[in-house]
Amino acid sequence: MQYDSAALTQYYRQRPLSVWVRSLAILISFSSFALGLVWDWFWRRLQPRHQVARARQLRQKLTELGSTFIKLGQILSCRPDVIPPVYLEELANLQDQLPAFPNEIAYDIIKAELGYPWPAIYAELSDTPVAAASLGQVYKAQLKTGEDVAVKVQRPGLKDIISLDIYILRGFGAWAQASIWFVRSDLVGIIDELAARLFEEMDYANEGRNAERFAALYGDDKNITAPRIYWQYSGVRVLTMEWIDGAKLTQRETMDAWGLDGDYFVELGFACSMRQLLEGGFFHADPHPGNLLATPEGKLAYLDFGMMSEVTPYYRDRLLESVIHILTGDFDSLGKDYIKLGFLPPDIDLQPLIPEFAEVFGNVLGATITEFGFKSIIEKLSPLIYKYPFRLPTYYLLIRCFATLEGIALNINPNFQPLTNSYPYIARRFLTEPDPEFRACLQELLLKKGQIQWHLLDDLLQNALRSDAGDVSSLLASGLDFLDSHEGAPLRRAVISELVADLETILAVNFTKFTVFMGLTTEPKYDSENPQPSHPIEKILGLIVAAYSPDIQSVSTLMPLLLKPEAHRLIQEVLEAIANRAETWIYRQES
Repeated sequence: MQYDSAALTQYYRQRPLSVWVRSLAILISFSSFALGLVWDWFWRRLQPRHQVARARQLRQKLTELGSTFIKLGQILSCRPDVIPPVYLEELANLQDQLPAFPNEIAYDIIKAELGYPWPAIYAELSDTPVAAASLGQVYKAQLKTGEDVAVKVQRPGLKDIISLDIYILRGFGAWAQASIWFVRSDLVGIIDELAARLFEEMDYANEGRNAERFAALYGDDKNITAPRIYWQYSGVRVLTMEWIDGAKLTQRETMDAWGLDGDYFVELGFACSMRQLLEGGFFHADPHPGNLLATPEGKLAYLDFGMMSEVTPYYRDRLLESVIHILTGDFDSLGKDYIKLGFLPPDIDLQPLIPEFAEVFGNVLGATITEFGFKSIIEKLSPLIYKYPFRLPTYYLLIRCFATLEGIALNINPNFQPLTNSYPYIARRFLTEPDPEFRACLQELLLKKGQIQWHLLDDLLQNALRSDAGDVSSLLASGLDFLDSHEGAPLRRAVISELVADLETILAVNFTKFTVFMGLTTEPKYDSENPQPSHPIEKILGLIVAAYSPDIQSVSTLMPLLLKPEAHRLIQEVLEAIANRAETWIYRQES
């Protein structure tokens, strides 16, 4: 089921009566809200504190108008470039719920879609829906083979309702862009994106494929699960999937009775979202409490795969770069990241923005969800969005992903530290990503003006070693590969230079100690009472050795690394540098 704006326009231009009737209903519904805004403007009551009630009114109007407008509200809840923060916060609470439609209609849809009446397919079907949303409702059932399943049935006439609403909204968006001087956002583009997503969501077969793709990408984690799809009992308007027993993450009493820790599931949800965003690139854009269940076995189950989004590998890597620059406080580079991501135009002057970014993102590590979360970020970024030419690309729904998780975290543990808990995974991804442009970013971060930023490398390495995403051998293998690459060459040369200089210092100190011991000199240059501080290389090698300590006796763990061609070339360069330094030292002694 594909959205085609041209076909939609051609169809409804021949049906003006339907368009006018629905347009009038929409106009009447929004008229009181619009008059309220005019009243607020006249009395100068457009400040956020006065708009809370108005935002609540908008949410109610969208709910009353049905499926299309509920989904539009969900889209707008992630668009700080379109509506003010007070409206974002209220629309984030928009419930995707409508009254259930009659069972008889649902039974007819099952028969039309699957070819048989429901008793021929299911041994049991619940008398009433267990959930009713804007696009369909869900029944609990049992297959004749004994498996408990959830049966999702689409609302009748949904495609016609949504198609008409999209046509009307698209016409309004085009008029507003052309006629209202302060409208900068691409309203037609937003409506087209809404339409494309709605048409995808109306295709339940597509939702089933999304569920299987999600499970294939992230189901390797023993603590993440998604329902199995029963394709023989599914179609475009009916989806039969595995029934998963569980508790919403906000149902603390049930989780406590099962001996489950709510904090653990919050951490697991954020960790899985990081994987979706920065690893697979395919993410669940609506993980609200009803779509995330804690199972009695201690797994986090994801449900409802209608609203999914995707980030291409290029943008995925740029997002990871931007997160690292936020964590390390490199706000000059963050501005460049936002240009690459499409948030800012290429010709913008970044200098005024750098201190603004520092104000918004400074000291994020260790911040709790209440101090550094979606709400606080939007509040701080909103003035910048209207002050500078920000624009949100198509993968903006990732904002909704983390915003809904934030809402769950606030309910369970307001002191949860999202970035601190995610940093180990982010650090490992940053140190192991093979993309050439990404490696150039890593080299730029760790080598500034010819000086190795040992404190940053130490910080990244310590956090990466805390991650459970892989062992230390794979981390070192990626490091060797990076140093051997074209992008890592400047850092490799700098590391070798400092390593050789460090070795030379160690040899000189020990040679002096030896001459003192042998009585060859009475003027030692080495102060045994105040030894020199250890070089960062020693500290980093110490971290690696400590990480290896459980397997230090196992030669098989280290041998594959030592046998890699990259290791041979690195050792050869180190030996050549030592030989050159020794030759220079001998030449100086002879002179």
